[in-house]
Amino acid sequence: MNRKSNLLSLLLAVMVVLFATSCSSKLKPLSQSNFNVTPSPLETVGNQIPVTINGTFPEKWFHKSATLTITPVLKYGDSELAGTPFSYQGEKISGNRVTISNSKGGNFTITTTFPYKPEMLSSELYLRFDGRIKNKQSKLPDLKVADGVIATSALADVKTSTPSVAPDGFQRIIKEAQEASIMFVIEQAKLRQSELDKKDLSDWKTRVEQAFNDPKQNLNLEVSAYASPDGGLSLNEKLAAQREKNTSSYLTKELKSKKIDTEIYARYTAEDWDGFRQLVSASNLQDKDLILRVLEMYPDSETREKEIKNISYVFEDLAETILPQLRRSRIIANIEIVGKSDEEIMAAWNSNPKELSVEELLYASTLTTDDKVKERIYQFVTANFSNDYRGWNNIGTMFYKQGDFAKAKQSFERAAQVNPSAPEANMNKALLAIMDNDLQKANELLGRSAGAASLDQAMGVLSLLQGNYNQAVGSYGNNQTNNAGLAQLLVRDYNKAKQTLEAVENPDATTAYLLAIIASRTNNFNDVAGNLRTAIGRDRSFAVKAANDLEFAKYRTNQEFMSIVK
Repeated sequence: MNRKSNLLSLLLAVMVVLFATSCSSKLKPLSQSNFNVTPSPLETVGNQIPVTINGTFPEKWFHKSATLTITPVLKYGDSELAGTPFSYQGEKISGNRVTISNSKGGNFTITTTFPYKPEMLSSELYLRFDGRIKNKQSKLPDLKVADGVIATSALADVKTSTPSVAPDGFQRIIKEAQEASIMFVIEQAKLRQSELDKKDLSDWKTRVEQAFNDPKQNLNLEVSAYASPDGGLSLNEKLAAQREKNTSSYLTKELKSKKIDTEIYARYTAEDWDGFRQLVSASNLQDKDLILRVLEMYPDSETREKEIKNISYVFEDLAETILPQLRRSRIIANIEIVGKSDEEIMAAWNSNPKELSVEELLYASTLTTDDKVKERIYQFVTANFSNDYRGWNNIGTMFYKQGDFAKAKQSFERAAQVNPSAPEANMNKALLAIMDNDLQKANELLGRSAGAASLDQAMGVLSLLQGNYNQAVGSYGNNQTNNAGLAQLLVRDYNKAKQTLEAVENPDATTAYLLAIIASRTNNFNDVAGNLRTAIGRDRSFAVKAANDLEFAKYRTNQEFMSIVK
């Protein structure tokens, strides 16, 4: 019996060893308690789903000869999408994987990002394990670690952003100044015939006559007479006054002969120190800095003149080059050219658009709310002013608003060819780059878009899609659009978001849906129900979206909610 008992004990021991050996050749399944997912449920950032998984390998779990690859897998419908795999190894394995201690176990972190698709609203996050011990596969089941995706940020829509319209340069009143000068001999006020026969004075009189006889032009005349700041102040006072009087009398006679009835505003300056300073500053005089310092140090006219004359070698140059230019009368014709009225511009557009300038044509596009008329105006501009980028850019904005993004792209590209630095064309190309999910290119283009209209909207939607929600709020400012309201919602400023969305000029299904989300987050079911009814009434697809949206998960047992989303 003793011998049989010993044999039985030996057999049992061998079986235990074999069983233990057999068990040690496999990795045990891990449980959800070994993992913590952030965020849970998953949540989009822009159009991406970032996820961080912190895990723990228990003590004695990781076989010393094992390798393990863990891959996050997002399962939705009949599809699945694998994320970034992470690999680990036991202490007896050499390689570049992370080594895990058998006796102590270890903590690890997995990060990955999935590109968002609307179908992922109803989804589950799993971990897939590829375990091997001495190259022999150790099967482990997929482990579910998180449910669903909150995709509110994915409601950002670049297609609703306002493309940038290049401005017109139309001015109702264009101000023009025609100027001539009559020069005088030192210490004299007599008008010399050689000065009166100069071409610039002849041209001045011709322009004044044209302006006076044109009902679309307003005219006023100025005379400013001067003496140079050498000689005594009393002498210069009399000299400048006489120069003004002689000049004004001459002009009055000339205007009367041409039956030009307009006032002359006349004045004189005894010593033209301002003109002196300007001419010296612009000159090549050897010691001009010394002269300018004298002007700053001595405000008194007599002291200035004395100090400058003390620099004898400089004063000789001044007497030859600077002072003669200050003995003059300036005569100025201030002309206001009054452009066409709004009515005249639109009448010309309808009867004979070729009589309109490019600025008038582009301005005409702002005088109508009819998009078809706007488009015809831009087509006319591209046909008749093909080297002006604004026509190409602006017709592209019409295609963009119509949803014809292929034609919009062609137009914006043509605008950029005509003027590569055009801020509006670059901004509009950035919107299309965002649409293509090329955010790096969009950033580059927006960097060349300073001054473009609607740039704040483009910057805002780019920030939304990059997950920079506070930056998006700052970009949108007081814009009242769906995207602006979404940015405020995502930073949890629900009151401001509600105000913004309720002020949207042309609310659509997305507007109402965002208001329903705000109502859900603030526990106002009546507004949830009302806004969802509005959203679904505008776009039936929002019923399915709401039924699967985790923003409304707490209402899935509510009969009224379920009846709305059926």
